[in-house]
Amino acid sequence: MEYGVVTFLTDYGITPVELGRAVEERGFASLFLTEHTHIPTSRISPWPGGAELPRKYSHTYDPFVALAAVAAVTERIALGTAVSLINQHHPITLAKQVASVDRISDGRFELGIGPGWNVEEMANHGANPKRRTAEMLERIAAMRAIWTQDEAEFHGEFVDFDPIWSWPKPVRVPPVLIGGDGPTVLDRVLSHGDGWIPLRVPLAGLDEFAGRIADLRDRGAQAGKAVTVTVYGAVPKPAALESYEKAGVDRVLFELKDDESAAGTQAQLDALAAAIPD
Repeated sequence: MEYGVVTFLTDYGITPVELGRAVEERGFASLFLTEHTHIPTSRISPWPGGAELPRKYSHTYDPFVALAAVAAVTERIALGTAVSLINQHHPITLAKQVASVDRISDGRFELGIGPGWNVEEMANHGANPKRRTAEMLERIAAMRAIWTQDEAEFHGEFVDFDPIWSWPKPVRVPPVLIGGDGPTVLDRVLSHGDGWIPLRVPLAGLDEFAGRIADLRDRGAQAGKAVTVTVYGAVPKPAALESYEKAGVDRVLFELKDDESAAGTQAQLDALAAAIPD
């Protein structure tokens, strides 16, 4: 099982370059960044984490720009989004951003995606909250066409374009990791993704989670498709890490706490690195 880091990278905390170097120097296998293009001040949509939305949500770097900077100063770690809200991007533009970061990183990029929870944020981008999942899946398909075809075209309900030229192409087709934990998420992983990235799986629910992983792998094998499982927000304790591995998890991402000081973030990384089994 691999060990990585995920964080809300903000303009008031550690810089992208400092963080990327620190993560790689401490032996982690990956660095993933969250995404919110903006946060509407209306605050009508309830935050799933509680009452008060943390400051970090409205201060995040653009993950693709930040990860390009990280790619330039690292050599080994995988780089990804956890998750990108792809319905809030035009698929032609996003396909080029992803391909560009993948080229700059020499094929180290992974695209974690989700439809999002903030209805007002979606609406500001013209996305349809009531059809968010269908729109997300169509955008994935459209981007795959752009990444793999010299003259891509796509005609769907939400995305429509005639043949286009768009380079650069990625070094490899970036793995698409689909977020969510609902009853039909495994269907989406198998139909449109390369991996599953559930959020903060409770330790009390690990037996059920292991069953879902086994189901995912069985269905993937029947379809001739290998899929990975990455847990966002893993508990950095030996018993928990052992349980994740037994459940069939391929990678865990430790979430960094919000910190305004680079030294504080580096201290967190030291503590997390120490929790990784030998």
